[in-house]
Amino acid sequence: LLENSPGVAEVTFVEKEPAERHTIISWEQKNSCVLPEDLKNFYLMTDGFQMTWSVKTDDIPMPLGSMVINSVSKLSRLGGSSMYALPNAPTLADLEDDTDEEGNGDKPEKPHFDSRSLIFELDPCNGNGKVCLVYKHAKPVVSPDTEIWFLDRALYWHFLTKTFTAYYRLLITHLGLPQWQYAFTSYGVSPQAKQWFNMYKPITINTALLSEEADSFVNKLDPNKVFKSKNKTPVIKKKTSSQPAGPQKSHTSMASSKTSSLAGNSSRK
Repeated sequence: LLENSPGVAEVTFVEKEPAERHTIISWEQKNSCVLPEDLKNFYLMTDGFQMTWSVKTDDIPMPLGSMVINSVSKLSRLGGSSMYALPNAPTLADLEDDTDEEGNGDKPEKPHFDSRSLIFELDPCNGNGKVCLVYKHAKPVVSPDTEIWFLDRALYWHFLTKTFTAYYRLLITHLGLPQWQYAFTSYGVSPQAKQWFNMYKPITINTALLSEEADSFVNKLDPNKVFKSKNKTPVIKKKTSSQPAGPQKSHTSMASSKTSSLAGNSSRK
């Protein structure tokens, strides 16, 4: 599908060997949790996933799409280490606020950076955020229930899917377009990314994925007020002569005398 799309070049798929079963078991023992069955079966088929593609601009390939799922060895935990190599450096757990609203109604409970949740990075998203495998309830015992969440660059959480299989389908459907995960946030993708969506995935970008909170992120301008013109009464300007009155009179008298002389000549004829 990608290779037949206009302008697409250099579609690269990196084939990876299946992960060893003992590698998965050692990961589970190290992190004191059990991988979900669909993700475990995925790793037993291929130890991660990587597919990239470019577009040609002025006959020069420019990297655009990227689909990545980290291997078992790179399925690292978030929030466990400090951001700086200093003794009392801040960690992601310091961002936790006890006043944060818990999940209510249609909004699921958000993951926690502290010990209440276990968070592992599935996709680095080329620096646009992180797609994470989340065990939301790690106390007193780690719950086997997992979800897939997107952590944006401002460290806000956005729910994606309940299972890895559903997320994998989303990844393939969106062709790895840049910032596609932001289509599931309340503020949506950037205008530049939306142009790529309109070119290569018009069906996806037109779906109603934005929540009702999107209005709070949009500048609402009323063009009738912005470009409102006041009714002004036209001012009639009188023409003022640039020449002085004296020469104008002499010019008029010369013209009238010339006319009278012509009339006299014609009568004599």
